[in-house]
Amino acid sequence: MDSLKRYETLIPELEAITQTSLSYNRQGILRLCFDGDELNRWYKTQQVRAKQGFHLDILDREQLFQAYPHLRTAHLWESKVPTVGAIYSPQDRQINPVALSAALIAAAQKQGAKFYFNAPVTEFKSLAENDLPHLTQVCTATASDAVDWVILAAGLGTMPLTTTLKQTVPIYPVLGQGLHLRRQTPLADPMPVVNGDQVHIVPINASEVWVGATVEFPAEVGAAVEADPAQMYELHQRGIALDESLAHASILRTWSGLRPRPHERPAPIIERLPGYDNVVVASGHYRNGVLLAPITAQKVRQLISN
Repeated sequence: MDSLKRYETLIPELEAITQTSLSYNRQGILRLCFDGDELNRWYKTQQVRAKQGFHLDILDREQLFQAYPHLRTAHLWESKVPTVGAIYSPQDRQINPVALSAALIAAAQKQGAKFYFNAPVTEFKSLAENDLPHLTQVCTATASDAVDWVILAAGLGTMPLTTTLKQTVPIYPVLGQGLHLRRQTPLADPMPVVNGDQVHIVPINASEVWVGATVEFPAEVGAAVEADPAQMYELHQRGIALDESLAHASILRTWSGLRPRPHERPAPIIERLPGYDNVVVASGHYRNGVLLAPITAQKVRQLISN
């Protein structure tokens, strides 16, 4: 909740600093439900959210179809069970992660930050201080920079870096695939993100959506994982089952990527690296990196300040 609230001020701050407009969907999230008992269980969550300052609407079938007629045929892909209603969270948001990253980089550069892209870390230099190693320099093939603190926020690159420091933090890849579709006929009104049956349908504009994402684990921990075409097909079909207007949509793009998932512990990892007095790990966010970015920054700042 704190991270979501921070976005309300962070987005205008970034737009003012970078003089650019960020694509920010403020239409909320609509979660489709296919079981009456599940829908009823949301009343308790609704009360909890209200105490936290967040609103939830619980919609029956009639209310859902009146507000979102294009979802009238929504059903589960395998069992064909139709939707019985939905949960609407108007205060949830969606932002283009690529545009957000570019804005954060630009804003940091304006504050004096330097970025070294495609420059792997080759070495850490340290000295002993108060019986704990204290990192003094981070080295690449072409440069060596003095440091006060080191924050390891390298996703799947975090584990090799911590291994170099002899304090391995196990983070392994989980693959996800997605699609970029264009409807034949644009929708008339701005749409929320729609999720259900393990699928998210994310509006880009009136015609285009992202559909994601698969969750594909390697055969064994630490092994490589390759995109499975069968899971991509299933993802596409599940999306169409939720929104029939996607049945004849053009596929503009498909992609896959790796998520950093901590091994045998909750995500994310935000803590001091054991054995060092000036190293913080802020990584392994798995499927919630964008959502948790603001609160991660605040917690890292607290760790450094303390």
